[in-house]
Parts: sequence; structure tokens; C-alpha cells
Amino acid sequence: MTPFLFLALGALVILGLALLRSRTLAFAAQRPADYAGKGPLLDPRRDLAGPLLCEGVIYGPTGRVTSRFVADMEGRWDGTSGVLTEHFRYDSGATDRREWRFTLGNDGTLRAQADDVVGTGVGKAEGSALCLRYRLRLQDDAGGHVLDVIDWMYRLENGTIINRSQFRKFGIKVAELVATLRRIER
Repeated sequence: MTPFLFLALGALVILGLALLRSRTLAFAAQRPADYAGKGPLLDPRRDLAGPLLCEGVIYGPTGRVTSRFVADMEGRWDGTSGVLTEHFRYDSGATDRREWRFTLGNDGTLRAQADDVVGTGVGKAEGSALCLRYRLRLQDDAGGHVLDVIDWMYRLENGTIINRSQFRKFGIKVAELVATLRRIER
């Protein structure tokens, strides 16, 4: 075996082990069933309803904070159909708006659509957590790329929700978001 072939084979083995680790031990390996029977119960019809304040940070691929934001949200539900309107204000002065349209199944499954989401997002609420997977198209001024997103929301005892999201392109993490969502009185 030539030294080059030996090095190439070694690199492939290391890459394979890294991919296996990321699929089995990392953020993406969580499943809603991991939170079954754990409280407090996250119910999107209750926890994503009414006026909400969202505060968070976005980390770039190096792990450094690239942006901070505050968002005013308003959720409305009619049975198993819901709409969540989001108005973001970033530390750069930029603003953004998104309107999610949800359908909640009797088994906790969630289908989600928004104008900048490619296709339909799918997820599930179980126990104290909710997972939503979707493909997000960035605005043209941000490159217009389509990213694969995994959102995890975890409900705390006081009703606050911790949201952690990862954004990937070609399987490589390019950003991460951590935010809180909490109900506000008007």
C-alpha cells in the first residue's frame, strides 16, 4: 500500500467515525420519544399561543456569536390549526417577519409551513419537548441558500421554552440558534 493510499484510507476512516458520532451522539440524534413521560408537558396550542417574547443569539460555524435578536410573536389556535406570527429585530438593525401555519395531529405530530420554508416541516411534540425539521430558504441578501434545520423546544416548569436550532448545508453545521420564548402580558 502506498503512503498516499494509506493516508487517504485513514482520512476516510476518521471522516466515517466523525459522521457516525454526529448521527448517534450529537444534537441530531435526539428523538421526541426520548422525552415521553417527562414533564412539564409541552402543548403547542397552549405554549405557542398569545403574545410571546423571544430573545436569542445566533452562532456561526466557528461557535462565535454572529447575531443577537429579539422577536415579538403572536400565536393563535383554532382546534388543531395554528398560526404563529414572528417579528424579528436583529442587533444589526435588520428586521424580518415569518408566519408559521401549523397543523397538530392527535398523536402530537406537527406539520408546519411558512413562505420561506421549502415544502412542509414535520415534527412531533412529546413530553416536555417538541422537535421540528424543515428546509429554510435564506433571503437573497443572505445568499438565498436552502438550509436543513432542526428545531428543538424544551418547556421549563415556569412555562418558558428554551429553543435550540441547528442549520446545516450539505450535512455541515453552518449556524446554531439558542433562544427563550416566554409569554408576556399586554
